[in-house]
Amino acid sequence: MRTLIRPTAFIDSPFGYDGQVARLAGGLNWFAAVELLEVRDDKRVSSKLIAIQDLQTHLDDELAIQWDRLTSVRPPLKLGERTVRLDQPQVMGIVNVTPDSFSDAGELADPSDAALAGARMAEAGAAIVDVGGESTRPGAKAVWEGDEIKRIEPVIRQLAAGGVAVSVDTRKADVMTAAIAAGAKLVNDVSALTYDQRSAEVVGSAGVPVVLMHHQGPPETMQQDPRYDDVVVEVYSWLEERIADAEEAGVDRANTLIDIGFGFGKTVAHNLELMNNLALFHSLGCPLVVGASRKRSIGALSNEAPADQRLGGSLAFALKAVEQGAQIVRVHDVPETVQAMKVWRGLRDQALTPRI
Repeated sequence: MRTLIRPTAFIDSPFGYDGQVARLAGGLNWFAAVELLEVRDDKRVSSKLIAIQDLQTHLDDELAIQWDRLTSVRPPLKLGERTVRLDQPQVMGIVNVTPDSFSDAGELADPSDAALAGARMAEAGAAIVDVGGESTRPGAKAVWEGDEIKRIEPVIRQLAAGGVAVSVDTRKADVMTAAIAAGAKLVNDVSALTYDQRSAEVVGSAGVPVVLMHHQGPPETMQQDPRYDDVVVEVYSWLEERIADAEEAGVDRANTLIDIGFGFGKTVAHNLELMNNLALFHSLGCPLVVGASRKRSIGALSNEAPADQRLGGSLAFALKAVEQGAQIVRVHDVPETVQAMKVWRGLRDQALTPRI
């Protein structure tokens, strides 16, 4: 049996509530209560709602560690010469240099077009541009490392030369090595360093941050009847193990980000359950990356809208994520998402302006 802490009862402003509210992960969100979740065999068995001012009497050693991680400031990402602050939500733009991307039908398969698209994303306000050369959509087949490198290397090199903070979306050690040499400063691995046994060594040796994403099964089969007894707790426990494994392999915990893996081996119900409980994952102590942009769940909830007509749903999920403290939202539609984040930030700034 163990207990997990999920922040809830979010409020607009902390003013006048000393000792009654807490700040989530050093960001712009404040909460007045937590849900203490009793867990047995990776399944929630009971819960209790506790006001912040009453929480101290419930904190044993393990919960004290979770509480410290929930409320600690997330240091900025050092991506070469660029610094990305994590005390406010940031946008990561997606550049798929693939002929079979689910979201754009291979529009950016040409490296020159991809590099131009990435530069425009940066100009529009993306703090990071994520470049990938292998589709990991449901049913996608693996791509040979040589082909993947050939697709992404010129794009990363051109973007990095232009001052863009670039991440590489790959699960292969050789591709990571080539991308880092070309100028990538962050690795985004959908397999959480489990696909290639050499990948943790590459990331650890390079000293670059890495995103560990949850998945259930490989892309070829992950959407063939995914099952969980309790998706929230199982994903939490899995990520907890991957963080520990990466740290043991030489990856600095301070360089680790996590992603719940929206749509990777999950039904619509699983995805929605994870999004509703996203704040829980801050107790793992790592910045949260959320990538729900244009995903299949949006189509399922909106009369099967095709991928290029899912902007509204993508923005809804992005705002849901930042309302629960997600530090990075990974999106296809950068200008629209940046605008949504600016409006959200304006609302937060106004709420956090002292009234007296």
